[in-house]
Formats: sequence, C-alpha cells, structure tokens
Amino acid sequence: MGKILKCIVIDDEPLARGLLKAYVEKTPSLELLGCYESAADAVRIVMDGIADLIFLDINMPMLNGIDFATIVPTCTKIIFVTAYDSYAMQGFRVNALDYLLKPVSYSDFLKSVGRAIEWKSMKDAYTSSHNHDKTSPSMITIKVKNQLVQMRLDSIEYIEARNDRVILFRKGCDPLPSLMTLREIEEMLPSDTFMRVHRSFIVNIPLVEIVERNRIVFGKNYVPISDNRREEFLSRLGK
Repeated sequence: MGKILKCIVIDDEPLARGLLKAYVEKTPSLELLGCYESAADAVRIVMDGIADLIFLDINMPMLNGIDFATIVPTCTKIIFVTAYDSYAMQGFRVNALDYLLKPVSYSDFLKSVGRAIEWKSMKDAYTSSHNHDKTSPSMITIKVKNQLVQMRLDSIEYIEARNDRVILFRKGCDPLPSLMTLREIEEMLPSDTFMRVHRSFIVNIPLVEIVERNRIVFGKNYVPISDNRREEFLSRLGK
C-alpha cells in the first residue's frame, strides 16, 4: 500500500524529535516531509498546505504550538506531542486531532495515526463524491464512536461544540454526539446553507424560523449569535 499521509515533525527537543522521526519512518502509511526544531522554521512548508499531518510540540520558544496551530491550514491536521498534560484542553480547543503525552510509545503513536488515517479517508471520500456531483451534497458521513453514520443535511438544525465534544441537533431526533471536531464537520457542509454564527455553533440557515435578539430559537434550545457575525447572518436570512 502506498503512502497515505504526508507529515511533519516539529519539536525543539532533539531526542523527542528523533524518536518521532524514527516512528514516522518505520510506519508504512506515513511519508516524512521534514523535521524542524521550531514552529518558525516550519512556517513556509506548513502554509503551502501539502502536509496532511503535523506532530507538534507545544512548549517551544518564540512560537509555541498552541499559537502556531491557529495559523495551520484547515487541510492539515495536528497531533500535539508534549510532556505537559495540562495543555490537553487548549489543544482540543484549536481542533487538534489527538494529543500524545511524552515519552510517546509506538503503540500510542499508531493509535493517533489511525485516527488521522480515518479522517483522511473520510475527507477523500467526501471530496470524491462532491466532485462527481457538482450540486450541493444532500448527505454527509459523521464519525460516531466506532461507526460512520450517513446523515441527511436537511435534518440538521444546528451543531454545537461543547467542551471536547461536538453535538449534532436534528429535527425530531435525539442529539447525536460525534468524535469529529467542529472544523472537520464545517469543512464538509455546503456554505450556501450552513453558517457558523458563533465560534461554537453552526446553523442550517433554511431551518431558522425564530430569531430573538441575539439568539436563534430551535424549540426549547437557543443558539447565540456573535456580534461580529450578526450582520452577515441577518443578511443571509434576508432580514
């Protein structure tokens, strides 16, 4: 089987960087594009968007991993690698795919790579189907626990990022928690019907019926509208 994921290693510790490099080189599904001792050194290749995956240290001088993650293209996923578990929540807030604690075992490394391969497979499948049908897709595939669930777009009222989970709220159905990040799901949604109205919420514009001050009403649930997104939202709503 050919290479699946092109990856980059960024870590200011030589031993940690060398270990990750060795792990990548002995994993058949990975192709190493480069190793860097600082995020600043890797900016050019990362911004080119050719990497699928970055193994990224957090506690680094000049530009730390959390700050660097905010400028990484959405087509590139991040697996944070750090000695400090206190950074875990910050990592997931910037949509990291996974979080590895040093010293990293090869078994844990492979589990994270497995998640990355699943994400890449889903992304490629969506891209392929979307290219065959130039109209907006009617369904998306969502990862839920150990399953892939096909979901009709017109059934989704809104999507919420809550702590370390993403929850999809559907008409006439129970909320559905997903293992995907809000950004991953947003990339799959047609932009002509879905809009992020708040950093933690995406709504299905055609299903919006009631807007009350700075929030959208879906039955007994409320979705806040950020001040900086309100004008665009109302414009798209035709108000």
